[in-house]
Amino acid sequence: MAMSKGKRWIVAVGSVLVVLVVIALGVLQYAQREVKERVVAALGPLGSAQSIDVGLTSVHLTNVLLKAPPGWPAGDPLRADEITITPDIRDLLARRMHVRSVVVRGFDMAVLRTQTGTIRLLPNLRQSVTSANDDASGTAAGATPREKQVDHISLEQGRFHFYDMTVGPPAYKVTVSNANATVDNIHLPALTEPTNVSVSGSIKGPSHTGTVTFGGWIKIASKDSQTTSTLRGVDVVMLDPYLVKKAGAEARVTGGTVDLSVESSVRNYQLHAPGTITVHQLQLADTGSPLDTFMSIPTKAAVAALKARNGDITLHFVLDGNLRDPKFSVQEGLTTRIAAGFAKALGVSVEGVAKGAGETVKGLGNALKNLLGQ
Repeated sequence: MAMSKGKRWIVAVGSVLVVLVVIALGVLQYAQREVKERVVAALGPLGSAQSIDVGLTSVHLTNVLLKAPPGWPAGDPLRADEITITPDIRDLLARRMHVRSVVVRGFDMAVLRTQTGTIRLLPNLRQSVTSANDDASGTAAGATPREKQVDHISLEQGRFHFYDMTVGPPAYKVTVSNANATVDNIHLPALTEPTNVSVSGSIKGPSHTGTVTFGGWIKIASKDSQTTSTLRGVDVVMLDPYLVKKAGAEARVTGGTVDLSVESSVRNYQLHAPGTITVHQLQLADTGSPLDTFMSIPTKAAVAALKARNGDITLHFVLDGNLRDPKFSVQEGLTTRIAAGFAKALGVSVEGVAKGAGETVKGLGNALKNLLGQ
């Protein structure tokens, strides 16, 4: 029996739909395989994941570990309970690397500050991506797109471990727990567009748990930026390497918390950063030694002034400098500004400081006499 014209149309349309579905499934499988291969390449020989599950729109990794490369002094660069990567499938099929979001949960990330002040993180991940790009460059069809766009990165419920090589050796370690961070708009390789950054977390000290926040935008290529940094209720002892000046012996900080706020802007490598630091209930141990100092002030004079002010002190400062000037150091500049205003803010008289300095010289002379047996 001959098929009617209407039925023939239905069969034809159905056949076309079946073909389209098969093609779509094939394209989707290709995209999924492509994403997984790039994730494995990014992990490299030093990275691992307990599982890599490729879904319809995202890739889910569990128990991710990036081991430290040779010479890395800051522990494992990254551990994460889970990472979810959501690529833009249409751009991927067009050979464009566009990631809509990366969500990292339950993480431990090491951040290294080198002796020159450079910040480094995820070193092996960068090396793996660079190596994968170099390997792929010889094959045009399989080459990784040079331009890459990441819309949003979210780090949730984790810890940042900061290792500062400018203090030490060994590197001074500060852990920011209960940490969350977002990074928006990363366009590689140019990095000329503003990248928005937001970080928050807690710093646990021996007596108090303070908070830290950082936010703003950064043009990574030019270093232009506009950011705000704050500390609230952080134990002073956690900042000892940055706030305490050593002169023969170090004044021991026995208590107190710090609040800090800095509004920083960089234009054409010129830094302008006004800020305020408030120290609450600062307590210094008076050992009786004339050699002890705090912020370049003899400890005896500092302790007496602090008692008169109930241990509270507020300093206002402005940090200006050219980041290209090798003689300019943000850390040293900040410490110098704070130390310069410390005596004034405490109300320590010039005579008091001079007397303390005289006691320091006298104490040093007596120590030398004892050493020489005279």
